[in-house]
Amino acid sequence: MMGRLETGQDQFFYSYRLDELVPADHLVRKLNEILDLSWVRSELAPYYSHTGRPSIDPELMVRMLIVGYVFAIRSERQLCSELQVNMAYRWFCGLSIESTIPDHSAFSRARHERFREADVLRRVFERVVESCIAAGLVGGHSFSVDASLIRADVNPAKRVPGDQPIVWPAQASRAVRDYLSALDQEGTETLSDGRKRRSRMAISLTDPQADWVAYRKVRSIFAYHANYLIDNELGIIVGAEGNRANRIEENRSCVAMVARVKERFDLTPQRLAADTAYGNARTLKSLVEQGIEPHIPIWDKSTRQDATFSRADFRYDATRDSYSCPGGKTLKTTGRVHDRRTRYYRALKADCDACPLKPRCCAKTPSRRIPRDIDEDARDQVRALAHSEAFEQSRRERKKVEMAFAHLKRILKLDRLRLRGLAGARDEILLAATAQNLRKLTKYACGPPPSPNPA
Repeated sequence: MMGRLETGQDQFFYSYRLDELVPADHLVRKLNEILDLSWVRSELAPYYSHTGRPSIDPELMVRMLIVGYVFAIRSERQLCSELQVNMAYRWFCGLSIESTIPDHSAFSRARHERFREADVLRRVFERVVESCIAAGLVGGHSFSVDASLIRADVNPAKRVPGDQPIVWPAQASRAVRDYLSALDQEGTETLSDGRKRRSRMAISLTDPQADWVAYRKVRSIFAYHANYLIDNELGIIVGAEGNRANRIEENRSCVAMVARVKERFDLTPQRLAADTAYGNARTLKSLVEQGIEPHIPIWDKSTRQDATFSRADFRYDATRDSYSCPGGKTLKTTGRVHDRRTRYYRALKADCDACPLKPRCCAKTPSRRIPRDIDEDARDQVRALAHSEAFEQSRRERKKVEMAFAHLKRILKLDRLRLRGLAGARDEILLAATAQNLRKLTKYACGPPPSPNPA
């Protein structure tokens, strides 16, 4: 006989436990098993007043944010709506069926004030990394680093040239105020190495800290960099940082993440794999001084394309601090450092005038000059590693960091940032990296779901 659904929904009282509504194999059960946020309240206690109305529980807000990033809910307004109807999310956040869901606007104030002052999101990320280390998911001997562009939440048409003065409105947005504050802190027009600060190609009127990035054969965009430092064993992200989308900041983030991982987790890898963007002398020297083998292709622009001798054709003698040219003559330096980075080695004009190889060496100049970076020794050490088996293995393992970025953009839907400003980009990238590590931790560290009790 055909059954019929009883549509009566006017029952006033229901008898059930919220725990019974969450399937045993649901991801939130595994997350709840491995995630301990009991420390959040004590960490944030100094940032709350001892009087006044009680605030929303900060642990609840962190749990809600984790739900949003783990399950790719890209809006806090949408996140609050999902918690209204999703019993599994309510259970993970510690809410009952009758609990009031916080308003989405509460997240903005907490993020801009207490969370950033206490650096809570980084503390959450580091606690999850510690859990991954305790579970044996981090080998610690081989790391990879890379950066990926994440589009900023701006309209590219609302921009001005970087060398054009801008009159900002008196009632500027938070992103604009952060940008102006950063300009005041930078102060001078020169960088720390003495070079003049280059003007930017374009500045967004909506989010001025976002960089205008020009692709080859692709439409230019305003973007930030997501920087990841991963352990090559299982791809656990041990370092994450959002930063400006340029090569200088990319290298600074690499050095900073390696130092932070050593300080926080006492982890120093034997080797670090990266692409050519990290092959400058300053970054390589920093890694070598820490006892890390940089398995990084050298960023070298000294090769000439006009059939004349390149710098590689000259042999450097470290004991005499001089170069020997293909003709057997010596190039010496005065020891003066130009632009705080480069020494020049010059041949004698008399030697070059009498040399039969002059047309292939310095046909348009009186004598040959070879530039050498003050940290070129570190680059020479890396060149010696380029053909080793370990170097090739690192090249293969480096694909794991590319996979992490693919997961970030395709699964977690973070191909465009939702928050504006550099601080907002850093918050989002930390939360996304935390979500990725939590998903891997539940996959590798959690056992199978408990079997249901027999009736």
